[in-house]
Amino acid sequence: MKDMFQVIDTIQLSEKATILTETNNEYVFKVNPDATKVEIRKAVEQLFGKKVEAVRTANYQGKKKRERRADFGRTKKWKKAFVRLAEGEEIELA
Repeated sequence: MKDMFQVIDTIQLSEKATILTETNNEYVFKVNPDATKVEIRKAVEQLFGKKVEAVRTANYQGKKKRERRADFGRTKKWKKAFVRLAEGEEIELA
């Protein structure tokens, strides 16, 4: 298993993530593309000391970028994890 700091990169603070936090007690993390749901669950439980109820993931391909020549490149691919905590659990973001 990977180290918990290799699994979770950052927490996403956007409008959609804030709405999910307020309504469903879900937090959105940017994670390593090779991380599994079990590794994400264990990393969040170790880092924050909270009980995780469910984990959903979404993979994103890198965007196409055009260079001066006709060659096309891509930005780095990444993965987003939606982590739902058990009732009464909360992560302090301040």
